[in-house]
Amino acid sequence: MQFDRVAAHEPVVVDDEPQEAAVIAPVVTRPAGESILFTKRADHLSDHPGQMSFPGGGREPEDDDLLRTALREANEEIGLDPLAVNVVGRLDDIRTITRYSVRPFVGRIPDRDYLPSDEEVAEIVTLPVSELTDLNNYESEHRDHPHYGEIRLHFFYVDGYTVWGATARMLVQLLELATDWRMPPEPDRYMEPDDDLPPSVRDEAE
Repeated sequence: MQFDRVAAHEPVVVDDEPQEAAVIAPVVTRPAGESILFTKRADHLSDHPGQMSFPGGGREPEDDDLLRTALREANEEIGLDPLAVNVVGRLDDIRTITRYSVRPFVGRIPDRDYLPSDEEVAEIVTLPVSELTDLNNYESEHRDHPHYGEIRLHFFYVDGYTVWGATARMLVQLLELATDWRMPPEPDRYMEPDDDLPPSVRDEAE
């Protein structure tokens, strides 16, 4: 991965939503290549149960800035020592339908075992970048979203897991900045607003 391009990126800032959050996209370097760490949200949560996400969460009053938010939440969720994170840059802020602005940071972290340390996290999953950048494991669809308008949804299918939603939006930008992967110019399909999501995504929601 080419972290210099991540470091040089000038991210889009979203500062007009009523709530702030931050996440960290953690990159683990292994002999076989880089992997990216995700958390799988617990099934009992009211928001996005079972979905794959990056460690992170909402800003608390004691957080000096959003980087502090991302590092604090990662420590709470997976036991990641903030001092062990080499933050290499930021991605564009994104908006969520729940009226959050989310700031994604990219950080290199030690290659060790991480265990869920928060009841919101059901599982910690590390997926190889080589698999995430394989276009055979990717598809997208165009939809007219009631909140966002026309959008493109991304789906990454690796090792039985599906990365989609806001996390996939961030992942697309990370891969395009840090690797030679490029999002195909056209989606795989055009969908109506009420059409079903792919089966693997519907299974997560059930």
